[in-house]
Amino acid sequence: MNRPLVIGNWKMNLDYVEAVHLVQQIGVVLRNKPLEHVDLVVVPPFVDIRSVTSVVESERVSITVGAQHASVHEAGAHTGEVSVPMLQRLGVSWILVGHSERRAMYAMTDEVVAQTLRTVTRFGLTAVLCVGEELSVRESGDQDDFVTAQLHAALGGLDEASRGLVTIAYEPVWAIGTGLTASTGQVREMTEHIRTVAASLSLDGVRVLYGGSVNAENAAALMSEGRVDGFLVGGASLKAESFLAIGQAANDCYDGKR
Repeated sequence: MNRPLVIGNWKMNLDYVEAVHLVQQIGVVLRNKPLEHVDLVVVPPFVDIRSVTSVVESERVSITVGAQHASVHEAGAHTGEVSVPMLQRLGVSWILVGHSERRAMYAMTDEVVAQTLRTVTRFGLTAVLCVGEELSVRESGDQDDFVTAQLHAALGGLDEASRGLVTIAYEPVWAIGTGLTASTGQVREMTEHIRTVAASLSLDGVRVLYGGSVNAENAAALMSEGRVDGFLVGGASLKAESFLAIGQAANDCYDGKR
């Protein structure tokens, strides 16, 4: 079993004051009750990143910081974009690539996803590649083929040096922010499928996360029965208590307490 990874994607929530407060709360809890077997990541909006990394560094909070998106370009006339080197200078270690909301709302095609993933890994940051199907695809029974196509488009031909810098997050679009959660059986089947496809693309042992209405109540079952390596958490990551409860569930599963 891979060491669990729990990522909190704040999406477009929390201004920099609220962000600082949340990270400080997380730090207080972790100092009193550390999670020894889990890697924790928070992914704030761009405008919060410097404030968050400053608190993480100054107060030695046991988390790392990610970004929600990055440009394929390193610099230039690209108004509104943020480059990987800029994020790297801010202390960012992880970047979400191809989140379903970027794909659906901002025309992020499979080609752009692949280009972004290569840009992120070229600078030595870890890319969290997001894949997953919409409800219509699930209902038609084509989810395996759909996700396979996403994986091949993003990972096909990836150079050997970059393979260790990829984590995959399965996020069924129909379960994101809807309150619906894929059953543990559905999650297990898909994560096993993802691992098989990834192995065929020379990504053996890649960490596979689940994202989609994850909370403290379902995290343990999703991890132990769904066989995931952790979670990409949305709404539940906006409060220290609920985010760390998910982290605790992952920690206990890895430690054999559940």
